[in-house]
Amino acid sequence: MFPRKQLSGSQKRKRKKREEEIIQSQRGSLDKYFVKETNESVEDHVENLVNEPELQIHSNEFVENQNEVNEEPDDIGENESDETENNENLCHDEIIANKLECLKSSADLNIFDPRVWDSLDSKMRDLLVEKGPITETNINFPKDELGRHFSSEFYIRKLPNGESLDRKWLIYSKELDKVFCFCCKLFKTARSRSQLASEGIRDWKHLGTTLNLHENSSEHLNNLRTWAELRVRLNKNQTIDKELQELIRKDTEHWKEVMVRIIAVVKCLAKNNLAFRGTNEKSYEDSNGNFLGLLEMIAEFDPIMKQHFRLIEDKEIHYHYLSHKIQNELIGMLALNVKSAVIKKIKEAKYFSVILDCTPDASHKEQMTLIIRCVDVSSSPIKIEEFFLEFINVVDTSGLELFNELQAALESLDLDIDCVRGQGYDNGSNMKGKHQGVQKRLLDINPRAFYMPCGCHSLNLVLCDMANSCLKAKSFFGTCQTIYTVFSNSTKRWSVLLEYIDDLTLKSLSTTRWESHNESVKAIKTQAAQIKEALKKLAEISDDGKVCRDAESLISGELSSFDFILSLVIWHDILYKINLVSKKLQSKDMLLDVAVKNLEGLVSYFEKYREHGFNSAMIEAKEIANDMGVEPVFPIKRHVCRKRHFDEIPNTEREQQSAQESFRTDYFLILVDMALSQLKSRFEQMKTFESIFGFLFDASKLAHLDDDELKSHCLNLENALRKGDGSDIDAKYLLMELQILQEMLPNEAYETDRPWTSIQIMEFAKKMDMFPSVMVAYRILLTIPVTVASAERSFSKLKLLKSYLRTTMTQDRLNGLAMLTIERNMLANVDYKKMIDDFASRNARRHHFR
Repeated sequence: MFPRKQLSGSQKRKRKKREEEIIQSQRGSLDKYFVKETNESVEDHVENLVNEPELQIHSNEFVENQNEVNEEPDDIGENESDETENNENLCHDEIIANKLECLKSSADLNIFDPRVWDSLDSKMRDLLVEKGPITETNINFPKDELGRHFSSEFYIRKLPNGESLDRKWLIYSKELDKVFCFCCKLFKTARSRSQLASEGIRDWKHLGTTLNLHENSSEHLNNLRTWAELRVRLNKNQTIDKELQELIRKDTEHWKEVMVRIIAVVKCLAKNNLAFRGTNEKSYEDSNGNFLGLLEMIAEFDPIMKQHFRLIEDKEIHYHYLSHKIQNELIGMLALNVKSAVIKKIKEAKYFSVILDCTPDASHKEQMTLIIRCVDVSSSPIKIEEFFLEFINVVDTSGLELFNELQAALESLDLDIDCVRGQGYDNGSNMKGKHQGVQKRLLDINPRAFYMPCGCHSLNLVLCDMANSCLKAKSFFGTCQTIYTVFSNSTKRWSVLLEYIDDLTLKSLSTTRWESHNESVKAIKTQAAQIKEALKKLAEISDDGKVCRDAESLISGELSSFDFILSLVIWHDILYKINLVSKKLQSKDMLLDVAVKNLEGLVSYFEKYREHGFNSAMIEAKEIANDMGVEPVFPIKRHVCRKRHFDEIPNTEREQQSAQESFRTDYFLILVDMALSQLKSRFEQMKTFESIFGFLFDASKLAHLDDDELKSHCLNLENALRKGDGSDIDAKYLLMELQILQEMLPNEAYETDRPWTSIQIMEFAKKMDMFPSVMVAYRILLTIPVTVASAERSFSKLKLLKSYLRTTMTQDRLNGLAMLTIERNMLANVDYKKMIDDFASRNARRHHFR
C-alpha cells in the first residue's frame, strides 16, 4: 500500500503541538547575550564580557538578516521523508523568528543579575563561572521601609582571630534589592532550602547572622567545591564538552582575525577622511564603497578574509558584520575609546581652557567645535595639548544659547566648569560681548576663567582697519584683485600669463584670511614687469572688448604709476611681518609669554618702520620701476587757486608740500599709525595678563625681582585666582618657593641672550619636585589660550567629512569620524584587543549554541 502524501489532521495537530513545545523551550534563550545599562561600576566590570555597542552589533545584524532567514525554502516534497525534512526546516525558521522576538524583548536584562539565572543553560553558567561574580561597593543602596539598607561591610567576613576574609560568593541584585549566594544560586539542587539560593534575602537587620549560618552549612560548602572544580576544569580545558570548547576556540580565533581587519579598514578610512559607503552594500558589485572595496582587495591576498567572503556567498553565515550599521558601531566604539583617553588626560591635568568657534557645514547647519587646552605634566618633556572633543549642532547663535550648549557639553563629558582657567573665542559680539557674550556668562559662574580674544583674528582686524583707513588703500587691493580676475576668468588668458611668469602665480584675495593678501601682493611685486608684458599680449590677442579695455587700463594706469609700485613695496613689508607673527601664534603649544614678546616685537617694528620705512621702500620701488620702464616720480597735481575768506588761516606748509611728502603723510603714515593704534587697543587684554602673570614669563624677570616686588606679584596672582574664600594658590607659600627657586636657577637660565621661557622653568621645577605652588601657577599660566587656530583647523576636517555628497551624515557619525581623524595620534595608542577578544568570544558561542 502506498504511503500517504499528506498528513492527517491528527498528525498536523501533533506536529503543531510539538513545535509549540520547542518554541516554549527556546523562549528567553537569548537573554544571556544582553546587559542592561547600569552604573559605571558594573559597566567597567562587565566590559570584558558584555560590551553594549557590540551587543548592538548582534541585534543590528540579526535584524538585518531576518529576511534572509525567512527566505529559506520550505517546499513540500513528494515523499514523507522530504516532508519531514521540510517540516523540520519550517520549525527551525519559527524557532529563529522566536529568538528574534526574544532578542528584541529582553535587551534590557543584565546577565550578571541573579534574577535571570533560573533560565540559564550550562554554557552560560560556564561563562559566568569563568568571569566570576560582581562585587559593587560604590553605589547608594536603597533603604527599606524600616530605614535599613545593604552595606558593603557584609562583603567582609570577620574571623575569630581578628583577620578579615572576602565573601566573594556574596552578590547583590540592584534590580531586586536582595542578596544571593553566587555558587548556591548557580548550582542549587531540588533539595536546596536556602533563600540565598532561591528568591534572595532582604532582611538587613538579621543578614549578618544569616550569612554566618549559610557559609558554615554543608550545602554551601559543597557548592563552593563545585564552583572551584568547574573553574579549574574550564581553565585547563578539561570539561566534558572539550571538543565543543575547542571548536569554539577555533571559531573565536577566526572572528578575532576578521575583526582586526575590519577595524583596520575603519581606521584607515576615518584617518584619511574618506567616504565609507557607495550606492549599494553588496560585496563584489560596482559602486559598493571604499569600505567593502578595501576588504575585497584584502581578500585577494589574505586567506582569512577570503574565507569570510566565501562563507557569506555560500550563505553559511547570516551575520557578516560588513553593513553600514556595523561601520557606525565600530566608528562609535573607536571614537569612544579615544575620547575616554582624552578626557582622562584632561582630568589628570585638572585645569583646562575651552576654545569655541562656529561655522556652517555643507547641510547648512551651524556647527560649534569644542576644543580643550590643558597642560600634560605627566609627559616628558611637558606638553601643551589642545584636544578636539566634538562638534555641537547649535540652532540659536546668541550668547546665552551658546553658553548653555557649552555648559551642557562639559556636564555630559564629566568635566567640572570650575576647573576652567581660560576661554578663547573669535572676536564675534556673541562670544566676546562684555554684557551678554559667552565669556561674560562664564565669568559670572567662574571668575577665574580668563578670557583671551584670538590673537590671529585680532591681527586680521588690524589689517582690515588699515586697508579701510584711506581711499588709496581701498583702491590698491581692488587693483590687485582686478589683475587676478583678468587672467583667471579664462583658461586661455591664464595660459598667456604662464608664458611670461615662471615663479609665483597670481592669487585671489579673501575677505577673512589675510594671508591670501600677502601672497597676492608678493606675486605682483616680484613679477610686475612680466605681468605688464602679459597684459600687453592679452590686449593684442583678445577678442573680448571688455578684456582689452581692462588690460589697457591696467597697463597705462596702475602698472605705469610709481604710486602703485611704491604701495606694492609698503604693503608687502607690512603684510609679510604681520603674517609671520600670525603664523607663529597659530601653533598648538603657543605660550602667553611668547605671544606677548612677538606682539611687542611687532609694535617695535612698526615704530621703527614709521621712521625709516618710507625711505627704504622708496629705494626698492625705484629699482622695480626701472625694470618696468616707469619713471620713478610722483604725479604732480595742479594746484587749485581759490578765494580765501577773511578769517581763514592759511595752511602754507600743507600747500607747499611736494607730491612725495603728500604721499608719505596722506598714505604711508596713516597706514602705520592705524597699525600702531589698533595693535595697542586690540591686545589690551594681553597686557592685563602680563600684569598678572608677567613675573613668571621668563627666568630673566623672575631672577631679578627683589623680595618686595616678588611679594606684591604673588599677592596679585592670589587675588586673580580667588573665588569666594578660596584661591588656587597661597601667596605666602608661593613667595617662599619662588625665593628658593631664584637661588636654584642656573646662571644660563637668565644670563644669556635667550633666557628660559615659562615652560623651561616649569620643567626645572618639575625635576626638583619641591615647588607645588610654583607648578600650580605655571600650569594655569600655560593653560590660557592665545588663539583659536585649533578650532579653525577642525573646520577644515569638517568640510572634508561632511561634503556635499555626505550631507545626510548623522551628528554621532560626524563626531566619531572627526575624533578619529583629528586625534589620530591618540587613536594609534588605543588598545582595542580586549574589545575584539570579547566580541569574537560571544560571536563564536552564539554560532555554536543558537
